[in-house]
Amino acid sequence: MMKKNFIRLSCLAFAATCMFACSNQSAETDATAKDNNADAQQGLKIAYIEADTLTSQYKFCKDYTVILEKKEKNIQATLNQKAQALQNAAANFQQKLQENAYTRERAEQVQRALQKQEADLQALQQRLAADFEQEQAKFLMAFQDSVKNYLKEYNKKKKYDLILNKAAVLEGSDKFDITDEIVKGLNKKYKPAKK
Repeated sequence: MMKKNFIRLSCLAFAATCMFACSNQSAETDATAKDNNADAQQGLKIAYIEADTLTSQYKFCKDYTVILEKKEKNIQATLNQKAQALQNAAANFQQKLQENAYTRERAEQVQRALQKQEADLQALQQRLAADFEQEQAKFLMAFQDSVKNYLKEYNKKKKYDLILNKAAVLEGSDKFDITDEIVKGLNKKYKPAKK
């Protein structure tokens, strides 16, 4: 659940950044042209997107969230299984120690094996966490690219000076909301990977 929230917050943070980056690029390019243009006095053409809606309705986000949740569950199941095996082995070791079932030499041998098993488990946990973080970063980069590229393409036709994240807008009319249009366009272009 925590990872799901992290993924969603990461998507939202990216969406906000991306929208500001796209709007800044658009504003910078258009600013030069407008300075030389008489109709620059007419004002800015502005739109906004609700990042929350974008991340909850964009099929790419939905699909990838499911994939990441499955991976997280698999990782957790693997770690729980190995931790349980280690706990059982440690309990068995303690019981045999109390029953004097081991020679001193054998007890030291088993204890070293348990310590190695614990170190291996910690190393596995770190490796799996790093792999999962890389997978999240890969997803966020793909999400960023798809939204950014789509907004560039979309804005070639619409010619907005600014496309903002609604979270950055303190007050504004719904007529500036292009979220549904962007979500529909992104979903239309999205081709899920074959399973």
